[in-house]
Amino acid sequence: MNDRLLELALKKQRLQLRSEALRGQWRAHANELTPILAVTDRIHAGYGWLRNHPEVVVSAGLAIAVARPKLTWRWLMRGTTVWQFWRNGRRWLMLLRTTSPDKRT
Repeated sequence: MNDRLLELALKKQRLQLRSEALRGQWRAHANELTPILAVTDRIHAGYGWLRNHPEVVVSAGLAIAVARPKLTWRWLMRGTTVWQFWRNGRRWLMLLRTTSPDKRT
């Protein structure tokens, strides 16, 4: 067998062994993430369930509004303020973006 072919075959074998070792390390690291990913999956499933059952969200909101009207009013006002700030800020940024000079030459 040609020395060059033998060298390439050995290099291929070393790379395959290295790849297998790296896959094993990756599996070990991925196993550490399993609990975190499981929680993420549960949150995603819960969000999907709430999207399919909006009456639960509305009922909870109404129950809180009836039980704590001052708290509800305070949070509605905060939410409205944040929403208006966001809307006006986006409009302002779009205006700046369209009126700024083009920096490309």
